[in-house]
Amino acid sequence: MAGFLDRAKEQAQRGLTQGKQKIDEVQEKRAGDALLKKLGAAYYAERRGTGSSQATQQALQDLESHIATHGDGFLHGN
Repeated sequence: MAGFLDRAKEQAQRGLTQGKQKIDEVQEKRAGDALLKKLGAAYYAERRGTGSSQATQQALQDLESHIATHGDGFLHGN
């Protein structure tokens, strides 16, 4: 009986770990999407004359930092 409980506990722990990983992936994708949207908005504002090149550059740096940390998978629709 103890072996069964140990296996059940291990399986539950694996499920929790996989669930946490998936949540982290979704949060990283959302953050990347938000940074990409921010970059687009900054570029659009700059082109219209209502934004600055500094804001566009900062948005680009923020996006590149996110990609350096988490990868660029969110750009590929994964």
